[in-house]
Amino acid sequence: MERWRGRVALVTGASVGIGAAICRALVQHGLTVVGCARNHQQIEALAAELQAAPGSLTAIHCDLTQSAQIEALFADIERRFGGVDLCVNNAGLNFTGSLLDGDIAKWRTILEVNVLAVAHCAQLAVRSMRRRDATEGQVININSMSGHRVQQSGDVHFYAASKHAVKALTEGLRQELVAEKPNNIRVAQISPGNVHTEFTARMYGDRGLVSAGDSVGFHADNMADAVLYVLSAPPDVQIHDILLRPTAQPD
Repeated sequence: MERWRGRVALVTGASVGIGAAICRALVQHGLTVVGCARNHQQIEALAAELQAAPGSLTAIHCDLTQSAQIEALFADIERRFGGVDLCVNNAGLNFTGSLLDGDIAKWRTILEVNVLAVAHCAQLAVRSMRRRDATEGQVININSMSGHRVQQSGDVHFYAASKHAVKALTEGLRQELVAEKPNNIRVAQISPGNVHTEFTARMYGDRGLVSAGDSVGFHADNMADAVLYVLSAPPDVQIHDILLRPTAQPD
């Protein structure tokens, strides 16, 4: 990880859960981290907590459903930090509702955050790396086990469709980069199973589900460890796809 010290990382959906854990790990390894979310105040609180760490964390507000805000985010990073060396597309969401009864407007929001924002941020990150002739760059898409299989629950069927799209986007980006002149820009996706975060609570609201602590799952820090593993590989080694399940998760 020493070669990443001082590099600039963007983490989307950085306010809580997996995104916050990734920010914390990167800052502790000396990276200059920009965390974006709609609720940027929580990122500012995390930045204050990490003031004594080797790296730094800067919070920037960004609504990933708005392409103009994504472009403004990257322009701000270019102006303040010079550009992006690492882009972690972590933000993602889901709403309840089956394919037969779901809300089209909510599906559109899922596509905007889970698919379009991933593609847009990856595109702008690679452009930033190219402009500066970066010696090494990395895009990491936080996918899901739902990008590799479809569970028998209508509430996750459209979500699974969005995550299968992320899988295709990740492979397509890898192919396009390989087809260009030789470069050291790598692409990876990390696909977790159940993680103890706010994701399920936000999805179901107050419908009386079991608490995260009572369900099978691992912790967000395990996802941060997977990100560090990807970054620790030599520049000529591309770790492309990591699937992580809790040992006790059956599907």
